[in-house]
Amino acid sequence: MTWTQHQSLTGGRRAITAAALSDAVLILVFAAIGRDAHQRGDIVTGVFLTAWPFLAGAAIAWLAWRAWRRPLSMATGVVIWLGAVAGGMILRAVTGQSVVVAFVVVALLSLGLFLVGYRALLALVRRLRKS
Repeated sequence: MTWTQHQSLTGGRRAITAAALSDAVLILVFAAIGRDAHQRGDIVTGVFLTAWPFLAGAAIAWLAWRAWRRPLSMATGVVIWLGAVAGGMILRAVTGQSVVVAFVVVALLSLGLFLVGYRALLALVRRLRKS
């Protein structure tokens, strides 16, 4: 393996790890904000209870889309966003958690801003650096 190939492989792994961790952290932030807005106690376990369906939905989307190929692309962000929301709502419904229209709208908007937003900012930074 040449030095260039090694650097490319290492950089690719970093991008995959950074994107996956960013997605997970932002989904946890979404859950924490929601729980705080509704003044629900049980902070740590409560956040994970709220977040796990969305984390699972995002993980399924990562696998189905093979997001590791282009983890920071806008298209990947859209797929992860929609997978997190759709999967999250389905899993919430199946496990007896509430799924109301207002929550679906809030999740769509919030997770869209988070999961697509940081990728859009990265794309903008890349474009500005090239100019």
